[in-house]
Amino acid sequence: MGSKKRVFEQAGVLFEAHLGLARSVIFDSLFAREKLGSTGLGQGVAIPHGRIKGLKQAAGAFMRLASPVPFDSPDGRPVNLLFILLVPEQATEEHLQILSELAQRFSDRAFRENLQQASDVTAVISLFQA
Repeated sequence: MGSKKRVFEQAGVLFEAHLGLARSVIFDSLFAREKLGSTGLGQGVAIPHGRIKGLKQAAGAFMRLASPVPFDSPDGRPVNLLFILLVPEQATEEHLQILSELAQRFSDRAFRENLQQASDVTAVISLFQA
């Protein structure tokens, strides 16, 4: 994909197709949040997130990129594992709880390695459900 911008554009397409949300709204929300500071965690992981007006419940998507993209992560490493999180505009506690749980999962080296090696969607889903 090449850049954060392309990743956010692709996330917009994905959420538009599956949730009927306008891709421009998704892109703008993710980009606005990213301007406040990188959502890159390090170790090749990022959790871009944004608030979406009219969204009824949190929604997320996992992306594994074939080629890592620069993400201004604390360790300087490019990112190829991303979990994009969208939350309702007024979500606060739930939003923080989900982010905390995701960050904790991604801090586990074995979890990251298993995601890198997962061969299909079913394998990825079972890793997140474990």
